[in-house]
Amino acid sequence: MSEECYLFKSRRSNEPIKRVQAYKIINKAAKEVGIEDIVTHTLRKTFGYHFYQKTKDVALLQEIFNHSAPSITLRYIGINQDVIDEAVLNFSL
Repeated sequence: MSEECYLFKSRRSNEPIKRVQAYKIINKAAKEVGIEDIVTHTLRKTFGYHFYQKTKDVALLQEIFNHSAPSITLRYIGINQDVIDEAVLNFSL
């Protein structure tokens, strides 16, 4: 993939939009559908969570995110918390 590959092109030039502009666009769209407190980082984590749920390939996701260990990646995307929540929910004496 070349460095020219990006998701959102600027209206003014053949360059990607900046992080601040992406934040403004995403935040505005979220507010229009009643979602508060969303940031661009939310999209990264959401991608990771759904990628893992579909593929279960933590090694590839770890590489995509440039994390040093699979445990960091799982914690980052909230999988550890999901496992804990499910275990507590299903626990009974």
